[in-house]
Amino acid sequence: MDVFKRKNSENEIRDHPDNQSNAEAQEEKPKYPKAVFFIISNEFCERFCYYGMRTVLSLYLFNMLEYSQDTSTIIYHVFSCLVYFFPIFGAILSDSWLGKFNTIFYLSIVYALGQVILSLSAAGSAALPSAPSKEFSMVGLFLIALGTGGIKPCVSAFGGDQFILPQQERQLATFFSLFYFSINTGSLISTLLTPVIRETQCWKKDCYFIAFLVPAILMILSIVIFVLGKRLYKIVSPTGNLIVKVSKCICHAIYNKIKGKGEKRDHWLDHANDTYDSKLIEDIKIALRVLKLFVPLPIFWALYDQQGSQWTFQATRMDGQIGSFVLLPDQLQAVNPLLIIIFIPIFETCIYPIFAKIHFIDTPLKKLVVGGFLASVAFVAAGIVELEIEKTYPKLPTDGFAQIRIFNTMDCSVSINMINQDPSSVPPLNMVEFLEVKANGKITIPYTANFTDCINKGYEKLRDPKEFEITGEEKTATSLVLTPLGLEHKYTDTVNKHDKGNPMVRGLIYLASDLNNAKLELRKDKTVVMSIPIISSNFSQSELEKLETPSEYDIYLDEKLLQKNVPFKSGGVYTIVGSLMHENDQPKSNTVAVTPPNSLHMAWMLPQYVIITMAEVMFSVTGLQFAFTQAPVSMKSLLTAGWLLSVAFGNLIVVIIKGARPFERQVFEIFLYAGLMAVVIALFAVMTIFYKYVEISEEEDTNEVISMEGKVGNINSAYKEDEK
Repeated sequence: MDVFKRKNSENEIRDHPDNQSNAEAQEEKPKYPKAVFFIISNEFCERFCYYGMRTVLSLYLFNMLEYSQDTSTIIYHVFSCLVYFFPIFGAILSDSWLGKFNTIFYLSIVYALGQVILSLSAAGSAALPSAPSKEFSMVGLFLIALGTGGIKPCVSAFGGDQFILPQQERQLATFFSLFYFSINTGSLISTLLTPVIRETQCWKKDCYFIAFLVPAILMILSIVIFVLGKRLYKIVSPTGNLIVKVSKCICHAIYNKIKGKGEKRDHWLDHANDTYDSKLIEDIKIALRVLKLFVPLPIFWALYDQQGSQWTFQATRMDGQIGSFVLLPDQLQAVNPLLIIIFIPIFETCIYPIFAKIHFIDTPLKKLVVGGFLASVAFVAAGIVELEIEKTYPKLPTDGFAQIRIFNTMDCSVSINMINQDPSSVPPLNMVEFLEVKANGKITIPYTANFTDCINKGYEKLRDPKEFEITGEEKTATSLVLTPLGLEHKYTDTVNKHDKGNPMVRGLIYLASDLNNAKLELRKDKTVVMSIPIISSNFSQSELEKLETPSEYDIYLDEKLLQKNVPFKSGGVYTIVGSLMHENDQPKSNTVAVTPPNSLHMAWMLPQYVIITMAEVMFSVTGLQFAFTQAPVSMKSLLTAGWLLSVAFGNLIVVIIKGARPFERQVFEIFLYAGLMAVVIALFAVMTIFYKYVEISEEEDTNEVISMEGKVGNINSAYKEDEK
């Protein structure tokens, strides 16, 4: 009974209003830090800048700086390699000297400066051909790599510092979700928008200047936003860098082992125990076992990062027409961040739970293996697409052969009889082509032209038949033009598709002797899109002009409509053949596709994008989850650095293979990557068989565990997710 009364008394004391308020005050959680919204906004702007620039970078190197596709690819991947190497520098700078805030601030200024230099270099390349644009572009790219790479390990960790742990563990998770969302949103918007900006005209060329300037402005804005939040930030002083400490310990162990100092040890790292404590040495041993599994993984990133280089160049040789909308080759990269946003919740809530129930792909290492094989399959799909693209390539003049085309500007047929060639008829307002004329250097071929049909249609100046000579050259496409005066003109033709996949247009217009200074125009919705001046009498061959946007256009000669709704498609080389005999006559014309347009649609690339994104979800996300769960708390940042370095080495693999140029045909290189990925991931699968999952002891305080995970940035939900 006394016990019962005592319990009631304790309950009454506990339930007293004053005591209740004290308990609530003690249990009241800290407020959500407002500072993180400045950090998230800063990250959105910075990621917009980075992905906006990188989306158009390979095309800028190729089209504006006029590097070859191979060299452009090499520069692109050297840049990507540096982006993932400089996080080591940023982490050391932050943890050892400047702290996270100052590191982010100073390197962001370097980053913005690099972006401005790159933008000005693009302006110089377009407006001043003699400007040292290549050199300044390389300086700009180096500063961008230093800036974005240097702040990479600091921003998310700085956000984690703003929370009080463990009380705000749930709010910290929410922060990383918002952080990840800002990354993907910035990436998606800039990947879609920057190619559109690039398509606008500056100095009659693609406007890479504005395409780089807009990201530069966003980067400057990100610095302003970041600084505005300074008074709200919780700034943690630098405490020394783990990577430096681990490196010193390893070097000391190697030195002692080589010198033979001390007794024989069970493990070579134990030779450092004369200077470093056993806990650090044991943690390094565990970390090295995980890092050893990272050794085969760079090949995945060698494949993955080619979305911005080789896959973009592949898209330039394909058709992006979707109704009235034209998908640009570099815009196709937006498929990846879009699919990431879709796939992450699907995998986490549906696919992985199903796999776990049936005990299939139920461990992190199995997911890594499957992700690697999916990357190989993605490149097999890319290789199949490349084989289909090759079927659409134009037949170009080769060694030992010349190409000859004969255009007819009249509305009558002309019969052609060439030596060693089958007799042909040149249709009205059309052409006939001889694609394999044997030639050794220069060649002269006599031929006979029969104008019977033309004489019957009133071309009185022609007499039937006439003999002409055609002069051609080996490995050269030569075009000849038939007019009412006979064989009027000859020129060296261009039959290659445009490097960017733009339609190319030329005019072959015969004008009567009393007509001068006409204009050939392409109009869209009554707006003049292209104007080709015709300044010579009797006949004019215009230069080959690049049409910026594939679409349907109306063709006018001055104000006289020649043709309506003529399609000019990506990759096509077109010649507008026509004549105007008298000023009051209706001109006659026809548009001839000298080189057929890209006929394979970009939709064929969707399977490879879907597969590589599935591979990313299984490989990228799982990789750091595995590293974090298998490494001691003190080694988590070391494993993060190792993971980022694997991306750097992956890009280095691309540089080495592309620099060696092992194949002339791109498709062989694509299948080489697929094969390398399959072989390496098979070896990795064997390595995983012998790996024993470890249970990390809980000697460290729980708060320290949570704090460390916040400091390294929960890369699973943030930084590796962003590198699409």
